[in-house]
Amino acid sequence: MAGLTGYKGSDGKGFGDRRTIAARAKGGLLVLGSFVALLFIIELFNALMLRSLNRTFGLRPRSADGLLDIFTFPLLHANLNHLLSNSFPLIIFGFLVFLSGLRVFLTALAFSWLGSGLTVWLIGNGGVTVGSSGLVFGLFAFLLVRGFFNRSWRQILLAVVLFMGYGGILLGVLPLFSGYVSWQAHLGGAAGGVVAALLLRPRKADAVNDF
Repeated sequence: MAGLTGYKGSDGKGFGDRRTIAARAKGGLLVLGSFVALLFIIELFNALMLRSLNRTFGLRPRSADGLLDIFTFPLLHANLNHLLSNSFPLIIFGFLVFLSGLRVFLTALAFSWLGSGLTVWLIGNGGVTVGSSGLVFGLFAFLLVRGFFNRSWRQILLAVVLFMGYGGILLGVLPLFSGYVSWQAHLGGAAGGVVAALLLRPRKADAVNDF
């Protein structure tokens, strides 16, 4: 049985590789599903509290205590429709990032979170900002550019498919197309995703993970 450790099938992938991908897929569904479930629990509690959580923990630009709101504002939403519009892309993009591993996912999420929050705090329009759309834009941007940094044709192909399906949301980083939506959160989140992809690019001696 020990001889099976290094066996590779006709596709060039070993059984260990397949088990790893399957484990990551299960882990990704569990983590993203739990995170979105948490968002719905918070949304329910927020609605019962007459949106008082938004006033307390929403991000207020250029205020000293607003710096702490960077860590809470993506967990809150304006209403249920706002949360629903973010949930599906958050699960899809987050799951695809998670296939590269927990460390990659947490890095991309952290930089998207911080990039979105810091940008709103610095150049926000003065209102209270809530919502996880900055995370969505960050994970999406990460998926779009990482293939070029990793020089992985599979990741580049995935980026092309994602761009064809969801590329229109990138207009959300422009002030002219945002309306009441925080383009600052979108822009900062996307920038954070690009930075994460740049930092996670493999060194020349490292093997590239196609997922």
